[in-house]
Amino acid sequence: MEAAMRITFIGGARTVTGAAYRVETTQAAVLVDCGLFQGPRALEERNRRMERYRPLDVDAVVLTHAHMDHAGLVPALVKAGYKGPIYCTPATRDLCEIMLLDSAHIQEMEAAWETRRNLRVGRKPVLPLYDQQDARKALSLFSQIPYGRRERVASGVHVRFQDAGHILGSASVELWADDGGRGWKLVFSGDIGRKNQPIIQDPQPIEEAQIVLVESTYGDRLHKSHEETLDEFLSVILEAVRERGKVVIPSFAVGRTQEVLYILHEFLRKGLIPDIPVYVDSPLAIAATEIFNRHPECFDGQARALLRRGDEPLRLPHLVLCRTTEESMAINQMEGPAIIIAASGMCNAGRIKHHLKHNLWRSNSHIVFIGYQAQGTVGRQIVDGARSVRILGEPVTVAAKVHTLGGFSAHADRDELLGWVRHLKTPGLKVFVVHGEERGALSLADALGGCGIPWVAVPRLLDSFELGEAVPSAAHPLTERHLPIDALMDVERRLRRLRKRLSKKGLPSEEATHTFTQRAHELQSSLEQMESVLQLRQGEDDLGGTGLSEVQDGS
Repeated sequence: MEAAMRITFIGGARTVTGAAYRVETTQAAVLVDCGLFQGPRALEERNRRMERYRPLDVDAVVLTHAHMDHAGLVPALVKAGYKGPIYCTPATRDLCEIMLLDSAHIQEMEAAWETRRNLRVGRKPVLPLYDQQDARKALSLFSQIPYGRRERVASGVHVRFQDAGHILGSASVELWADDGGRGWKLVFSGDIGRKNQPIIQDPQPIEEAQIVLVESTYGDRLHKSHEETLDEFLSVILEAVRERGKVVIPSFAVGRTQEVLYILHEFLRKGLIPDIPVYVDSPLAIAATEIFNRHPECFDGQARALLRRGDEPLRLPHLVLCRTTEESMAINQMEGPAIIIAASGMCNAGRIKHHLKHNLWRSNSHIVFIGYQAQGTVGRQIVDGARSVRILGEPVTVAAKVHTLGGFSAHADRDELLGWVRHLKTPGLKVFVVHGEERGALSLADALGGCGIPWVAVPRLLDSFELGEAVPSAAHPLTERHLPIDALMDVERRLRRLRKRLSKKGLPSEEATHTFTQRAHELQSSLEQMESVLQLRQGEDDLGGTGLSEVQDGS
């Protein structure tokens, strides 16, 4: 009997990073998204596990958009041997060019810094996850497909991009697959945007699918209205002007930076704020803004109308674009009110760290968060009310006023996600909830079940589902039914103690280092397998023995 069609969740499972979904048929294997894991070290270590992606056994890669949590691992895939095509929209390809090269530069810099630290204590150099040569090689494999055009990407597999309304060029993917004579249609939501966002068009609804993967970044919450958000943002700026303080905005280089510029342009045009300096301190954001200006086909009607009148909505009278380190450092020598927009959006890297170090302790400063803050990031610590955070190796007191403007989010909230799924009219629809922290994913799954969706699952890392059955079945790395939980916890405790001892003493020889590293990888793999089985067992206990990861089957 031929193997059934299968989907494996390599990333984006109960986390908002590392999106990667492998679709296998009897004829081909396609990887939808190939994103970086970002956040705590334990998450980022997954970026080194390229064997999970099976790069030599992938026929095509399809990208939903250019954000690093969806596209940032592509150069590593190519470095590991992938040589096939990489499909995306034209705007996504242009954004990936600047973002992947920037990411590669960061990888090189971080590896060089760790290497210097290691060599001082007699340890081995650290290799970057990938370098700029790998990124350029990956970019040479990109192939562009415009919105709305169905195209073959592998044997028996066709895709079509629909505008997801998230960032410039973002797409939901319709995927048709012929699996040994049986036809399937899958839909990958990518990141769904919000209606009436500035600049870009609204998410395009899709009406037919048998299987859908829907993101759940904000699956457990509702955003403020856009009007409320603009009012709050305006009041923050005016208060900072009165107090002669700075407004510091950690912002993703692509999407949120351009939206903030657009809104500030509107505030100035309407005479709502004084003409104060606005600094965009991110070479990547500057390059991304130039790409926005090259893709007016992605703009909504209002932005196009401004362009027709000769008004450039991303230009401001006192806009300062900081490309060099010297220009960035000079910002913090300037007195008086100003707006500083800098990357990264979660404050875990980039020039924003320097601006927080200079402003977070000042009571007349305002820190404005306009995007999602993942667990383990400095941004999340600040949003959660930390009184002090470590920045650039030093503790910094949080005395500034902290604002979270959810209405700026480029992600749909719970009700908007439910509305997007409800457009799918196919009887017997099956939904996988992905790309959200566990709480948000489970909450959205409950809400979908309450809306009458007959089958909903929240997969875990490396879950693999066969789709050729009435109810998809999950395959896990191990099949044992019972494991000694106390023994698992003891192994974890012993590993932590061993790691501390090794960090202090190191290993006596190169041969011992190699042996230990090999054994450590084996132990890590075994632990992950054991955790998968425990999770499977827990799911069976909760769901009456279905063997699925939080599945709701209403049939």
